[in-house]
Amino acid sequence: MIRPSTVVDAPLVFVVDDDEEVREAIRELLLSVGIEAACCASTRELTDSPFLERPGCIVLDVRMPGASGLDLQQHLAAAGIVKPIVFLTGHGDIPMSVQAMKAGAIDFLTKPVRDQTLLDAVTAGIERDVADRAIAQAVRQHVEHYQTLTPRECEVMREVAMGRLNKQIAFDLGITEITVKLHRSNVMRKMQASSIGELIRAWERLPLDIREPVLA
Repeated sequence: MIRPSTVVDAPLVFVVDDDEEVREAIRELLLSVGIEAACCASTRELTDSPFLERPGCIVLDVRMPGASGLDLQQHLAAAGIVKPIVFLTGHGDIPMSVQAMKAGAIDFLTKPVRDQTLLDAVTAGIERDVADRAIAQAVRQHVEHYQTLTPRECEVMREVAMGRLNKQIAFDLGITEITVKLHRSNVMRKMQASSIGELIRAWERLPLDIREPVLA
């Protein structure tokens, strides 16, 4: 595999195909529009790559020696590696394309493919990955902020997110309305929310396994 640059935030497209000419042709096409690419001759070469954490997508042939492209798609999903995939194959059929798309593929293209069609699919894949990473980063920040709350503040945040009024929260928790207001202010500050709407969105983005202990 051609070793990509070490610019960790720059998009990187993996081109996985057992045909060297195809790999290099796609790589040259991507480089011509300023997109860095790394070529892999097998799915194993891809999964062993230390650069999978880079933003980007995968251009993947379906039928190759060893594990197929569809097998790799399932393997990556099972490993929690959510990287957009553009399938490019000379041996595709409708059931295969339906399976790939249902599993989240960006597109399923048949060789030969127009350069612009492939570039459009790759661009869509990169954009999706960048957006997904931004959402994941926001969730991680919400979790970090949430973990600074006291148990009582967690309860108040839950109640606020459910649309409860201060006097209702005070009654439910057996505390005064003034105390509720104090906890609510602390929650807003710790969660770095400038409005109730932001606080509710932060709550809704918290993973269920974090919210459920509070709901129990």
